[in-house]
Amino acid sequence: MRKKFVFTSIAVVLLLSIAGYYSWNGWWYVLGIVMIPVIIGYVDFFQKKHTLMRNFPIFGRLRWTMEALRPKMYQYFIESDTDGMPINRIDRSTIYQRSKKEVDSMPFGTQLDVYKEGYEWMMHSIVPKNFESVDHDPRVLIGNKDCTQPYNASILNISAMSFGSLSTAAVESLNSGAQIGGFAHNTGEGGISPYHLRNNGDLIWQIGTGYFGARDRDGNFSIDVFRNNATLPQVKMIEVKLSQGAKPGHGGILPAKKNTEEIAAIRNVVPFTTVYSPPYHSAFSTPRELIQFIQLLRKESGGKPVGFKLCIGKKSEFVAICKAMVELDIYPDFITVDGGEGGTGAAPQEFSNYVGAPFLDAIAFVDNMLTGFNIRHHIKLIGSGKIVSGFSIIRAMALGADAVNSARAMMMALGCIQALECNTNTCPTGVATQDPQLVAGLDVSLKKVRVANFHKETLKAYVELLASAGLNHADQITRDLIYRRVFLYETRSYEEIFPSLEPGCLLEGIIPEKYREDLKKANPDQW
Repeated sequence: MRKKFVFTSIAVVLLLSIAGYYSWNGWWYVLGIVMIPVIIGYVDFFQKKHTLMRNFPIFGRLRWTMEALRPKMYQYFIESDTDGMPINRIDRSTIYQRSKKEVDSMPFGTQLDVYKEGYEWMMHSIVPKNFESVDHDPRVLIGNKDCTQPYNASILNISAMSFGSLSTAAVESLNSGAQIGGFAHNTGEGGISPYHLRNNGDLIWQIGTGYFGARDRDGNFSIDVFRNNATLPQVKMIEVKLSQGAKPGHGGILPAKKNTEEIAAIRNVVPFTTVYSPPYHSAFSTPRELIQFIQLLRKESGGKPVGFKLCIGKKSEFVAICKAMVELDIYPDFITVDGGEGGTGAAPQEFSNYVGAPFLDAIAFVDNMLTGFNIRHHIKLIGSGKIVSGFSIIRAMALGADAVNSARAMMMALGCIQALECNTNTCPTGVATQDPQLVAGLDVSLKKVRVANFHKETLKAYVELLASAGLNHADQITRDLIYRRVFLYETRSYEEIFPSLEPGCLLEGIIPEKYREDLKKANPDQW
């Protein structure tokens, strides 16, 4: 569109100038009128603040025009998760405002239906803490007894999004924002690119079933290739992806249009072909072998924190992993729990909508299992699944998370407008595309600041919520802090909905009825 605008505008002005020269004087009035949108278009073309206007001069302004015409309250007065979009309008507006450091307060108070089933809120205290007395840079130290290079992570980090799914400019903006704000950037399973390394932001290197960045020419895991990337100073943690919420039980997909020669070289695959990651790992085949594989990666990385990411499916399989940990006395440094509502650039609809446990159920279950086997103190839990606000961080922590990852909100901080064209290579904002004309509109110097702004302002909101509850630290957050309306006239706390377990109870034979069958089926030597 950028090239088309330049060629079209020049052609139109030349034709009108020639016509005006050889015709009557009235043509010059026409030329003057035509020059107005041409000038506006070039203003859009050269500005860097709005990617959509930069990529689509003049036409990109229609988005803001329609928003201005829409009644202002309609933008906010809408029930949560009922507008058919990945993130509701209230959260979407807050993300944009925080990334731009605009006022994110709202008029007229609560603008959600508080009597609707599913509405959630947190309990505040009559004696809240002074905001200044609460830690404004909350962090969690990740690394257990076998880790020699623990990582002091922010509680809010960038979730896994691969180079290939995202553009060069998007990856570089995210990593630069992480470097500015002092938080971590998960690479996604697509490997480590130069755009991940250029600005020295902290990386969580994700290794998926395709072993991109850690594979030989046949696609098998290679310890030598792994070691070369794992020991990079930017790599702070390593995450083995077992499954993801958007398509659990299904391998990753990189459409052929996005698989450029550069991306293919990084992944060691054939360019301009659709790349399907296998649905399962070939480097291990049992829960016990998974835990031993994690120990191997930790050793070969020089003692860096190593963990795994999964979306909960068959509960007995996760219980089997816990049993393997106990028997081997080997533990991952962290576990990332992804919810079935997690997003992706490309996934079959049935997998995206109907496979995998939702985030709240999953994180509560994982926390309960680790606590019940008395191994929770070895492992940090990272939550991932529509984390977009300070409240969503508090809610995740109430169910057991020590930290959270966010993908959608970070994309929106870059300028994503949820055009839902991630899988077509035509993302209009240059975020999820490899089209160089669209990528050119995304200015890294501006967007990296917006990513850092969103992180900072969202943590500020989290700290304010913590203080309002009379708490000083995340360790004090419990499941009875959050309430949900389950029926019109009935509310329950998370402790009532997701009852917690006593440490070691499963080892002592004190097993709640709903977990008995899963513990009975769990076998450390068989999935």
